[in-house]
Amino acid sequence: MRHPLLKYIRENELPFIFCPGCGSGIILRCTLEAMLESNHNLDEFVLLSGSGCNGWIAPPFNVDVFHTNHGRPIAYATGVKIGRPDLKVIVFTGDGDSAAIGGNHLIHAARRNIDMLVICINNSNYGMTGGQLSPTTPFKAYTMTSPYGNPEPPFDLCKLVEACGASFVARWTTAHPVQLKKSIAKGLSKKGFAFIDVISQCPTQFGRRLGYKNASEMVRWFKKASKTYNGPEGLQSFNGDQIPVGEFIDRELPEFTEVLRSIAEEARQSGGAN
Repeated sequence: MRHPLLKYIRENELPFIFCPGCGSGIILRCTLEAMLESNHNLDEFVLLSGSGCNGWIAPPFNVDVFHTNHGRPIAYATGVKIGRPDLKVIVFTGDGDSAAIGGNHLIHAARRNIDMLVICINNSNYGMTGGQLSPTTPFKAYTMTSPYGNPEPPFDLCKLVEACGASFVARWTTAHPVQLKKSIAKGLSKKGFAFIDVISQCPTQFGRRLGYKNASEMVRWFKKASKTYNGPEGLQSFNGDQIPVGEFIDRELPEFTEVLRSIAEEARQSGGAN
């Protein structure tokens, strides 16, 4: 018997290219189920992704998809949303894709509060290209390019986008699929910039260097280390023993495309630039 979700997937994209145990498959399913349970038709959605492991989450969806340059999916998404503000825009991005190569796009999309949902699959390393250090690699963690331990403090992406002006900010792990799906649904209903940081396992690269035998060991640690917060008190720094998860920010702020059109209409009525 065919799985009922397969009709929403481009079967020519199967099998998925994800490594065995990768968390991207969990995130793909949570997103698809949230989309199907929303009050929108699938033809209202546009999905975008960059390069890297997590760039391959969007292409299997049987909707309009842009598979973009490394670090640029939010820039493309901005253009889509300005051109077609009626569409629901979802961006899949990784920690390197969003916080390093595309970091400038991330902070300015949050600052503008442009209406899109950004799902950051945060596996703390560049998994596809060999397991190099990324902006979210924990302090003193081992990677291919930090064999003696990471000397850099990691970015907390939830704190970053909150400070820039995002309307909705949440964090879950792949050990929290039910909560993640609910937050994706809430992000889709939000008018403004919604950001979900998803802590995900990379057993092939990062997990192996940390000494985990398999993906299930990493997921069990996510579950054990997570502590749920409701509200801004969850915006606290990671430490070695705890991952703050929950929905931290949910606020109403002016949305960029609406402001842009309001300014354009005022200019039209006044006869042009001053």
